[in-house]
Amino acid sequence: MRRGSRRAAAAVTLAALAALTTGCGHDAAATPSSGTATPSGYADMKKKVDAAESAAAAADRDATSDADR
Repeated sequence: MRRGSRRAAAAVTLAALAALTTGCGHDAAATPSSGTATPSGYADMKKKVDAAESAAAAADRDATSDADR
């Protein structure tokens, strides 16, 4: 079961990275003209990263839990 949980965690992580790549890489004009400005989609990107990290952490906790042993 542990091997399956690790695969699930890897799948969640890969799906999140694919979503971030697709969602954040489509607009080349989003690069700010000065070094201090943030891109317009930064807040959404940060939410997606936080959600992906949370899902990965939950999958890791599930993979290491003793509940199903």
